[in-house]
Amino acid sequence: MNKTRQQKAGRQRAKRKNPRLRQHKRSVLLICMVLVVLSGVLAVSSVKLNAKNAQYKAQEEELEAQIKEEEQRAKEVKEFEEYVKTDDYIKDTAEEKLDLVDPNEILFRPAQ
Repeated sequence: MNKTRQQKAGRQRAKRKNPRLRQHKRSVLLICMVLVVLSGVLAVSSVKLNAKNAQYKAQEEELEAQIKEEEQRAKEVKEFEEYVKTDDYIKDTAEEKLDLVDPNEILFRPAQ
């Protein structure tokens, strides 16, 4: 009889532990589901950020090319500014706009 009482007592203890075990399993399952959802959100965000990063890199390259073009243009403007300060520029402008010639120069014009 002692054995049967021990078996019954063991079953009762198992029944008492079983609801705790079920609750524990539910908690673990819930935590796992939350982790899976968070992992999914993280993966989607990562893909979006990588796409934006690629877009920004392309834009950066385009802007760097524009900077190089503008630096080249600034160099050309500076060279032209230096040329404008010379006597050659004044002479060329006078010849073009005022039809002036040097005293020793002969001007040939086409017949009209």
